Amino acid sequence: MAYYERLSAVDAAFLGIEDSCAPMHVGSVMLFDAAPLQLPDGILDIERIRLAVLSRLHLVPRFRQRLQFVPYDRSWIWVDDHRFRLAYHVRHSALPRPGDERQLKRLVGRIMSQPLDRGRPLWELWFVEGVAGNQVALISKTHHCMVDGISGADLMSVMLQPRPASDPGEPVPWVPRSRPSRAELLAAAIGRRLALPLQAGAAAIEVLRNPRTATAKALQAARAVGQALAPALRPASRTPSNVDIGPHRRFDWTRMAVADFKAVKNALGGTVNDVVLATVSGALRRFFAKRGQDPNCLQVKALVPVSVRKPDERGTLGNRVTEMIAPLPVHLPDPVARLEAVRATMSNLKESKMALGGEVLTAIAEWAVPNLLVQAVRLAERARPYNLIVTNVPGPQIPLYFLGSEMRTAYPVVPLFHDLGLVVGIFSYNGGMFWGFNADWEHIPDLHDFVEFIDQSFQELREAARKAAAGVAPRTAAPRRNRRGAAAAHRARP
Repeated sequence: MAYYERLSAVDAAFLGIEDSCAPMHVGSVMLFDAAPLQLPDGILDIERIRLAVLSRLHLVPRFRQRLQFVPYDRSWIWVDDHRFRLAYHVRHSALPRPGDERQLKRLVGRIMSQPLDRGRPLWELWFVEGVAGNQVALISKTHHCMVDGISGADLMSVMLQPRPASDPGEPVPWVPRSRPSRAELLAAAIGRRLALPLQAGAAAIEVLRNPRTATAKALQAARAVGQALAPALRPASRTPSNVDIGPHRRFDWTRMAVADFKAVKNALGGTVNDVVLATVSGALRRFFAKRGQDPNCLQVKALVPVSVRKPDERGTLGNRVTEMIAPLPVHLPDPVARLEAVRATMSNLKESKMALGGEVLTAIAEWAVPNLLVQAVRLAERARPYNLIVTNVPGPQIPLYFLGSEMRTAYPVVPLFHDLGLVVGIFSYNGGMFWGFNADWEHIPDLHDFVEFIDQSFQELREAARKAAAGVAPRTAAPRRNRRGAAAAHRARP
């Protein structure tokens, strides 16, 4: 019997908006102890690694499926890949020994610049030996139409184990299922079109049976959609990070401690995510000033993805996310004031229906308009409702292992979108907050400066939290500016 699955509207949207300058894959950079993964001569045992991956693929069937386009209703489906070859997806590379962080970051940028082949399952794992400190890097790369940030974190349990077991396991036999014929796909497309009036009729009957409930739900949905679309009517300021991106990427990272973020939020209030956004706000303030743009005159907004994945959907593939657009207080010089502003903003957004509005638009796209989300994204790119993306995904707070080797880091890689030359991803794991910064190669050559500003911005909050815990009233400090930033800010003042 033929087998296939249709892509959801959100998953298909990530295919629709992809082009040569904006590949839509997500990823991560993980560092492992090399010794458990090596042969006696010190070379990476790639065959045992591939065997370990193969023994777990039955837990994620999508990783042996490829895309097929259905011309009748211009949609995509998943079918089993009859030419699946593991060695294509699990790759072996190396840095010139001893490979340092700078070389590894450059390699990550090159790998993430290359689009995935749509004729094959949309994922790659790059095992890189030769990293200083006797480490092996694992650079993962999966198309966004397969996973979102939350489901991707859940799927770590497929490859990684909470105990240092060295046995790669035994592969489960797999036979690809037959693909649907053109006649079957045409019949299914016609059936979906015929079902639309029946679905509309069922909805109308439900309205007649429960008019008050239906009216209340309709009004709530309408308000939610209005709040979701409102940011597009108030475009954010153009900043040095809002550029016409090219195909090449620059990647950087930094690492902090979850305990330090909790200490700040316990002393100053808010949530860990509020502290993250306040930290980003302070870094952007410094970054814009360095680029000669007065942060006091900017309206800066961040897109913050929100999971709508239900508990029984944990570990499933596909995208179950919507988003909120949060103003970032880059105009405030005081770090405590920035955190308080973020707290108030996020509290109001959580009480609003913005995230629900995104769900309603997604549901409409699923029901009748397959390309609605693609067009919405294209319109949003032109309207510039936000300046950057900031994702913060909580991960397991215990050490994880692959073939007995402990994972030390997990830096996330978030894709760039058109007019967004900088994105920020954070993943918490085993007590660490791992920040990954993806940027356009040509327009953001000073990405390392922004990473330093992230560290400085958080240190300001840590110092304010320390004083607050000690009972010392925080003192508002004037922002530091280099001569170029100060001169530009002076010229911008009215």
